[in-house]
Amino acid sequence: MSDAMTPSRPLSAPGQAQKVDEARKAVVGCQQLSKVFKDFWMRDRARAVDKLDLVIYENEIFGLLGPNGSGKSTIIKMILGLLKPTHGRVVVFGKPPTDVAMKRRIGYLPEESYLYPFLNARETLDYYGKLFGLDSKVRQKRIDELLEMVGLEHAQFRPVREYSKGMQRRIGIAQALINDPDLLILDEPTTGLDPIGTKQVKDLIIELGRRGKTIILSSHLLSDVEDVVDRMVILYGGKIRDEGTCESLLSSSERTLIETDELDEQTIAEIDELIRRRTGGEKSIRTVSAPRQKLEELFLRIVEDAQTEKASTSGAMHGGLTAAFLMANADREHGEALIDSLINDADDHATVKSETETVATDAEPTQSESQAGEESSLIDSLTGDGDGDGEVPAQVQDSSGDQKNIETPQEDVDQGVIGSLLDDDSEADENKGSQR
Repeated sequence: MSDAMTPSRPLSAPGQAQKVDEARKAVVGCQQLSKVFKDFWMRDRARAVDKLDLVIYENEIFGLLGPNGSGKSTIIKMILGLLKPTHGRVVVFGKPPTDVAMKRRIGYLPEESYLYPFLNARETLDYYGKLFGLDSKVRQKRIDELLEMVGLEHAQFRPVREYSKGMQRRIGIAQALINDPDLLILDEPTTGLDPIGTKQVKDLIIELGRRGKTIILSSHLLSDVEDVVDRMVILYGGKIRDEGTCESLLSSSERTLIETDELDEQTIAEIDELIRRRTGGEKSIRTVSAPRQKLEELFLRIVEDAQTEKASTSGAMHGGLTAAFLMANADREHGEALIDSLINDADDHATVKSETETVATDAEPTQSESQAGEESSLIDSLTGDGDGDGEVPAQVQDSSGDQKNIETPQEDVDQGVIGSLLDDDSEADENKGSQR
């Protein structure tokens, strides 16, 4: 990990407020943050987060570690504005989490992939791209790059409901990156992924960190966090138990590790004798063993050999390179796309304008025709569709102040109802006459 990304400020004690680093801009700040879940009777049921003080700086890969129920997901939801804190404050990009405009700068991968099962991969990414207001050309280009990056090009037209959990996780990572966010929040990103996908996600996080993005990584898989984060906090019971860089937290001062080429037993014995003599017999070689490769390395080598042999598989393929719009030249490409869209809009506007002028020149109405059209529209607005059989004259004042007779329809009058009333009245009169 680059030294430039390592915080140069002194670390605070666990649970104490952190001092603001003047040299770096804070992206997320939590002050005395607490969240208490209550039961039906408004009694405290669970204290998920307890007086948390936390500052996350820009260009930092920050790890939230802790066992299940330690408050990681609750903290993330309060940062996103999905949960309201019981006490304390949260600030994201200098604004409250409820600010809608600020959310355009955030990408979020939840712990569970909530996707529309009837949409395929392309439709899913296109839907989220539209939510961020991305231009059609930009959306299609980013979709192609993201599908290649997560290894789902061959399954891009299959419904998401047919995806395995690992494949759904891959498309979830793609949707979290569709808007090229400044702050990327990943909640258990490697859940359900095979070792290939896990390594790919870790490489992606490192690459995005090099580009300058701020990343919050929440996980209880310690090996995943250890390989990528610059700084981390370890939570338990909603409180910070320890925090710092990987180097400061994991370095051991009780042992010294020496790695050499293969040695014979006599050389090892002489080295052990030297150590005993120099330390007065207090220290010696504890163990001697041959190094072995990690299981992850063996697994990846076997898969790579199978892919070299072009063995078929129905699962996700090995992903490609990081999407181009996520790289350092993304701003230039976005500018070119913006220029193209402006040129296209200008051409379309000019075409529409010329067509409108042509139509107006070829079919320009005379003054008498326009006046007749205005009178006709006025009459139509007053008489409805103008096709009524019975019409009653009415007085309407035109624009010149003169009174004009126009015809108003009587179609809205139900003649059947009136006739029945008249029939009833005539029958009643006849009955009265007969009684007399």
